[in-house]
Amino acid sequence: MSSDTYFVHPSSYVDPCAQIGKGTKVWHFSHVMSGAKIGKNCNIGQNVFIGSGVVIGNRVKIQNNVSIYQGVIIEDDVFCGPSMVFTNVLRPRAEFPKEKNTYVKTVVRKGATIGANATIIAGVTLGRYSFAGAGSVVTNNVPDFGLCYGNPAKLTGWCCVCGHVLEEKAQHATCINCSREYLFSRGVCRPAESI
Repeated sequence: MSSDTYFVHPSSYVDPCAQIGKGTKVWHFSHVMSGAKIGKNCNIGQNVFIGSGVVIGNRVKIQNNVSIYQGVIIEDDVFCGPSMVFTNVLRPRAEFPKEKNTYVKTVVRKGATIGANATIIAGVTLGRYSFAGAGSVVTNNVPDFGLCYGNPAKLTGWCCVCGHVLEEKAQHATCINCSREYLFSRGVCRPAESI
């Protein structure tokens, strides 16, 4: 199925009432459920599941084998690495299924990166341009520009908008890749100029 504004591979399913923005591509064996909203110019890889009520911004890249369940909100320019997964219930029990209105909200802010095989536990917010390393199990909020990895993931440093790790020196850092400048104060990283 495809339209004049977006592409869906014939092996994929897009349920009625799903919204897909102009320029978005949905590749092989993926399923977009009714009520999902996907923005413009996104790339949805092979074997991706996008649940009902999921909201995905513009220019989001979702790699192969990713599951995004109801309750997840993904802002613009987010990268979801291969085989990463979101959860939406904190205490699941097969014998006691949860009502849809009890799914926990998870937010991924603009420009964030989630590495391959990472798991994002329900209720977490990943800040703007944060970076969760491959294989991480993210159980707590990650601040803007925060770099975290491990199981459970721990905040280990800071990242530039371009993705390079910043080296904090006397409450200041300049990215060695793109020369953007950052300021540090009380455990918070912020760009010296507005982004």
